[in-house]
Amino acid sequence: MSGILTILKIIAVFAAATLLGNMFLDEVKKSKIRKEPWYEPYLSLPGIIMIAATIFLPILIWIIK
Repeated sequence: MSGILTILKIIAVFAAATLLGNMFLDEVKKSKIRKEPWYEPYLSLPGIIMIAATIFLPILIWIIK
């Protein structure tokens, strides 16, 4: 039973990552169409979430350990 829960958790994480990636890609496409600077998609909500996950999550894990 715990194996099924683990698989469901993994699927949930992959689904969330896919949705976030698609949202960010949409922001990048909109930014290119509007001819905005390269950093503009990173200032959107999906970009900020990705930056926070990339930078702050490893630091938080390092501090907890």
